[in-house]
Amino acid sequence: MAKKTFRFIDFVYLVAIILVDVSVYIVLGLFLMGYDDTYDSTKGEYWSLSSMNNQEKVFYIAINVWNVLNIVGVTYLVYRIFRRVKYGT
Repeated sequence: MAKKTFRFIDFVYLVAIILVDVSVYIVLGLFLMGYDDTYDSTKGEYWSLSSMNNQEKVFYIAINVWNVLNIVGVTYLVYRIFRRVKYGT
């Protein structure tokens, strides 16, 4: 049974993926900062879609989709690690 080694390039890919992930969160967060500055309580409850304009709705939905993608990715990663530890494949 051959063991797969962890290569340096794998580490570089992992760091690159993490940096891209954090960068997407930073960009979406910066775009959503405008909502805090322009929030008007007469338009609706805080963080409700009725109190947002179209651009803020797009970024709000995008960050939630990104959260779901991250949850799916982490779940898959945990599954792969569990499978490798348990079955050695």
